[in-house]
Amino acid sequence: MTITAAIVFLAGALMSPLTVKAEAATGLSLAGSAAAAQTSGDRVLLADNHPEEYVVQKGDTLWDISKMFLKDPWYWPEIWQVNPQIANPHLIYPGDVLVLIYVDGQPRLFNRGSAERLSPQIRTTQIEAAIVSIPYDQIAAFLSRGLVIEKSEVGALPYMLATRGDHLIAGAGNDVYVRGNVSDVGTRYSVVHIGDELVDPDDNSVVGFQGIYVGEGMVRRGGDPATVRLLDTNREALQGDRLIPESIEIPLTFFPKSPASTIDGRIISVVDGVSLIGQYQVVVINRGTRDNLANGDVLTVFQSGDVVKDRFAGGKLRGGALLGGESVKLPDEEAGTVMVFKVYDRIAYALVMEATSEIRVYDAVRNPS
Repeated sequence: MTITAAIVFLAGALMSPLTVKAEAATGLSLAGSAAAAQTSGDRVLLADNHPEEYVVQKGDTLWDISKMFLKDPWYWPEIWQVNPQIANPHLIYPGDVLVLIYVDGQPRLFNRGSAERLSPQIRTTQIEAAIVSIPYDQIAAFLSRGLVIEKSEVGALPYMLATRGDHLIAGAGNDVYVRGNVSDVGTRYSVVHIGDELVDPDDNSVVGFQGIYVGEGMVRRGGDPATVRLLDTNREALQGDRLIPESIEIPLTFFPKSPASTIDGRIISVVDGVSLIGQYQVVVINRGTRDNLANGDVLTVFQSGDVVKDRFAGGKLRGGALLGGESVKLPDEEAGTVMVFKVYDRIAYALVMEATSEIRVYDAVRNPS
């Protein structure tokens, strides 16, 4: 399953343009000290051994760069300063020099532009060359093996009506007849089998379905029904299987940030169906646009504490052993960090950026502290 990313920049909550004081520093004087930004009253803490400047490398992600400078990468918008001499000044490109400066004692990151540029000029580099926030190859690898289809989307997808010839099932090389809103001849689709329901544990409502990847097809003839040739299949295509356009727009260039609203949700699925979730795996959470969740929002994962028996509080001594006792829920513990990259009404895809301990389905996701 091939997925084409559309690079879409989401500005997020940016700092205001450079003040006169900051512009005067763009020699660039590193006035102040790192210690000035580390006082307990400040929100933004710089990372240990952070650089004073950094030349952006090909293959970097915005998350990697943020973590290089900050203890909490989602505070990036709070220290980012735009450079009006650069077209698309919010974007970062390989070769750019990021310099740490201080404005009124507070740390700011300033993009000085290309290390190869000798005099001020407007950059004309295309947006496709910009540094992305998260590694797209990692997302594509997981979405190619499975996905979640929101409940409201299922009925609008084209579906497989029948197989040409005397075949009950279809595979690579077969033509199938499809009904629904099918695009022009030559358009490629992913064929997906609708799997198990995806249930929101908060209210037990069905919010979507597991999509099981069947294969790839291409429209050979339009009409109702249209004819689709199956080009490659991993399993049998069956009547009722749905067709999803292969081009899925995933915005990859945005600033990591804390959500604008309080989020308290759960991981309800992991793409590819593994039981233990690690770094760069894709998860589905039961929060979406109706909860004011947005691309770039960073959430902390909390592993739910177990319920144990306290035999020493209310337990009874029988045969020399304490039995029974009070049930006590142990505290939830931080298990990692995820960043949202695709949002629907009630669900969202998020990429695991860090996993400090085991992450599982139904673990909680909340605003970072």
